[in-house]
Amino acid sequence: MLTEQHIAEIEAIIGLAFNDKNLLKQVFIHRSYLNENPGCELGHNERLEFLGDAVLELVVTEFLYRRFPNPEGELTNWRSALVRGQHLAEISGELQLGDYLLLSRGEAKSGGKTRQILLANMFEALLGAIYMDAGLEPARAFIEKHVTGRLEDILERELHIDPKSKLQEITQARVGITPHYEVLREEGPDHAKEFTVGVFLATRKLAEAKGASKQSAEQAAASVAIKQFSQE
Repeated sequence: MLTEQHIAEIEAIIGLAFNDKNLLKQVFIHRSYLNENPGCELGHNERLEFLGDAVLELVVTEFLYRRFPNPEGELTNWRSALVRGQHLAEISGELQLGDYLLLSRGEAKSGGKTRQILLANMFEALLGAIYMDAGLEPARAFIEKHVTGRLEDILERELHIDPKSKLQEITQARVGITPHYEVLREEGPDHAKEFTVGVFLATRKLAEAKGASKQSAEQAAASVAIKQFSQE
């Protein structure tokens, strides 16, 4: 379990002091940890993740609506890029929040503290905890600092463009073939499935990637394939 020192370190990283320290501790408890520590009095972070996802969606949507007069379709693409699991995982990694994630021994050994899906889920759980502990405005300030503040970079790197559509344009232009996607593996329990998807041109596999859903794994695989094409 996280110590008082751990909590103080986390609060310093996020720039917020929690009134309910147990709420902050729960952010970092993965379901697998409870399987090996049944005496833990706190629950896992999935309910906070559920709440944080909704808070994130609201704040990002309102931010885009108020700041930009762009058409709905563009704003939708920008929002998708901002709330994408890969983006949230990158933020968690930069803040080094994964260091505090409590996992089962097996999950930890398999690299769970750096897995994108776990880091993204934990980040959403943190947003839910901030909302529950302090309300919407502190949650909004945190999101605008760490999430929406990266919009300019996302637009410059064209991360808001749907990777599958972009890859299809590239492959059609270069070889006249539309890529297709296949699920290569499904791993994990039903509540935390992870899909590995490959993207193919005919029988040639261009790339593969993992995601919490088939769709997110397809998008991630397309992104990897695009990077490979850009290096050729």
